[in-house]
Amino acid sequence: MLSKIMPISRIVMIIAVASLVIGTVFVYQGVSKGNAITGQMKEEAVPSSVFIEGASEGDVIDTAAEAQKAADTIKQHRQNIAPNYQALLADSGGRYDPTNPKHLSYTQALNMENYLYMGVFALGFTQAVTVIGVFMILVAVALGAIWVALRRKQKLISTS
Repeated sequence: MLSKIMPISRIVMIIAVASLVIGTVFVYQGVSKGNAITGQMKEEAVPSSVFIEGASEGDVIDTAAEAQKAADTIKQHRQNIAPNYQALLADSGGRYDPTNPKHLSYTQALNMENYLYMGVFALGFTQAVTVIGVFMILVAVALGAIWVALRRKQKLISTS
């Protein structure tokens, strides 16, 4: 019986340590990348009051929820210019004309919309990575507890 517990005990401990290390890396990466993205959004200083009702003057978009609201608003404005890209090009023979103010406004809105949606995605992804990391750390703690129980059982068997 003792010979079966020892290899299992080692495997459990190796998995626990690996889970702890990987979980810690995930939490660090998630938090640090989330902070970097938020910092970049603050540097861009896109005013939230332009897109979000009730936002205070001077407040800038720096959260996923604010970015989502602003991107949705810009999308509505862009679709007022043209419902889609094909409709935009319909009045110019199917070619994009960067000197056409309508085309230029549409593509600038598209750029801003994409920037904000990418921020929403990136912040959501960093949150997911952080949560996965926390889960891995909890698994490491649980496996550590199993390892302690196996070691105690091993000591009981070896002393009897």
